[in-house]
Amino acid sequence: MTRALAFLAIVLAVGLSGGCGSSPISSFYRLKPEAPPTATGAAARLNVVVSPVTIPELVDRPQIVVSLADNKVWPNEFQRWAEPLKGNIQRTIAGNLAALLGSENVSVFETGASATSMWRVRVDVMRFDSAPGDAATVEALWTIWPPGQSTPIAGHTLAREPIQAQGYDALVAAHDRALAQVSQDIAAAIQQRASR
Repeated sequence: MTRALAFLAIVLAVGLSGGCGSSPISSFYRLKPEAPPTATGAAARLNVVVSPVTIPELVDRPQIVVSLADNKVWPNEFQRWAEPLKGNIQRTIAGNLAALLGSENVSVFETGASATSMWRVRVDVMRFDSAPGDAATVEALWTIWPPGQSTPIAGHTLAREPIQAQGYDALVAAHDRALAQVSQDIAAAIQQRASR
């Protein structure tokens, strides 16, 4: 009986001392608009709503999912998105479009503008790849419904941004730049149709 108690005491001591070690600390990241303001004048009157964005289920989680060699991926438990990625991408694209179109009327919600003056944008993200030390890749299909028109404008953007430094800050910044490219293509299509 004494040996069993001594063994139990040793196991408890080892378990308690192992629990006193420090755990890794999680870091939280968010995407942000990167597009520089470029438009003025008539574009400022555009009313644009960016609909909810779709993303691959693989990356629809709090962890940043990184791509490894041989088709392997790894959800990093300690490098996380500060909010759901879908909503963060949607707001980032809306922020980019506001800057690119020079309009304060770009939103992720219906703003009350009449349907005859509202441009609607839908973005389906097909790839959202994160390869630390290499590149961030965003591939998106996007559709724009001009106001009062039944025929949409469809487009595709494949943006691959090299990562300019080590670490997750640089990876997230590369995703910001890739989403800015997606936004630039959408803004160019809106401007071209609006100028007709």
